Amino acid sequence: MQLSAIEAFVAVCEHGSVRAAAAAMHLTQPAISKRIATLEAQFGHELFDRVGRGIAPTEAGRAFLPHARRLLAELEDGRRALDSLSAHVSGRLGLALSHHVALHRMPPMLRRFVNRYPDVALDIAFLGSEAACESVARGHIELAVITLPRMPPEPLVQREIWPDPMRICVACDHPLAREAEPTAARLGDYPALLPEAGTATHALVAEALAARGVPLQTQVASNYLETLKMLTAVGLGWSALPATMIDDELIALEFPGLRIQRSLGAVHHPGRRLSNAARALLDALDGA
Repeated sequence: MQLSAIEAFVAVCEHGSVRAAAAAMHLTQPAISKRIATLEAQFGHELFDRVGRGIAPTEAGRAFLPHARRLLAELEDGRRALDSLSAHVSGRLGLALSHHVALHRMPPMLRRFVNRYPDVALDIAFLGSEAACESVARGHIELAVITLPRMPPEPLVQREIWPDPMRICVACDHPLAREAEPTAARLGDYPALLPEAGTATHALVAEALAARGVPLQTQVASNYLETLKMLTAVGLGWSALPATMIDDELIALEFPGLRIQRSLGAVHHPGRRLSNAARALLDALDGA
């Protein structure tokens, strides 16, 4: 059984089409289809239903998928085990970064890391924190540095690197900026510009305000905090942003007793061997 055929099978399942899988694997669509056909011939089962231009796993395909994922993960662990026999830090490091972490926390760290370990090939994916956790859980990514979920998905482990206090902020000419002592209840009178529901940041803000009986009027949802900052600065509503992002375009409002703080840090799978490169990056992050 060819490993390349199993990789093609998993890629089609996860990307939802032969075209997308081919693009992800840098292959042609006929090459992907040939590998799938080879696997089906070896198993004696059709792994996909092909209806028009659509494709979906059959019952046999769905049954085989978790085994295929585990097989690929075990092989990757084996590669890391062999690499770790040497103390040399080298090889590929699959790394996921959330957009905020990538822009505001990691550049100095990555600059030092690539200078110190020139033989490491960084394969960086820029993902939302939730998608990054899923990629680590599935074994696609070895390490993620993201906004940490308050309850890490099983079986992932996480370590905090940076506390990230957040502030409620508005544009300098927003009505709340002109009030001498605005109350948190007044936030319910204006549109909220927040990350999408289902994200850790949205949940933190919503729960902090719900505890004070403040409803959210979510007008714009974006997981790009830089976008939310721009929309807040032009006066479309209020937002909750990391304190490190507040500048002279914004006014941070003070509400006694209201504390919102995220945690930024690293996530990895405890059941998979970390490469020398991943351990070196974690050691560097611990010293950040």
